[in-house]
Amino acid sequence: MSSDDPTSSADQQLAFELLRRADYGRVVASMRALPFLAVARHIVVGGQILLRMHKGYGYHQACVGSVVAYGADNLDGASARDGQWTVQCVGLCEAVEPTNAELELFGPSPHFADGELFDPVYLRIEPQVTTVHTLHTGHDRRLQRVRVR
Repeated sequence: MSSDDPTSSADQQLAFELLRRADYGRVVASMRALPFLAVARHIVVGGQILLRMHKGYGYHQACVGSVVAYGADNLDGASARDGQWTVQCVGLCEAVEPTNAELELFGPSPHFADGELFDPVYLRIEPQVTTVHTLHTGHDRRLQRVRVR
C-alpha cells in the first residue's frame, strides 16, 4: 500500500473496521504442499492482525514465516438491510507474544479444542494486500469491491 494514496489508507481502515465486527475468521496456508484452512480468533492492533489458534493442531508451524491469507465475514448472520461483507488479507505471518493489553482484547480462550485442552499460540499478519467485498440487496443488487495493496 502506498503511503501517498489516501484512498488505500481509508479502504484498509474499512477492512480493519469490518474485521473488528467479527471475532473469528479463517487462515489459509500450505502444509506439505497442500492448502489448508483453519479457524482462528483475531484482533486488529494498529495495522496488523493478531491471531490466536490452538497449538495442538500444529497449523501455526506451517503459517510462521509464510505468506498466508486470512479472511472473515458476516455472511452467516447479517440481515439484508445491513448488507453482507467479506474481508481477505494476505501477508507474511510471524509468531508473536502478545502484550497483556492484547490478551485482554482476545478475551477468554476456549477450554477445549477437539476434546483436548486449548493451548493458545499467537501469530501476527501484516497485510500487504487487503480486499473488501460488500453485498447489498435492493433493486440494483450490486456487488461493491474495494482492493487495497
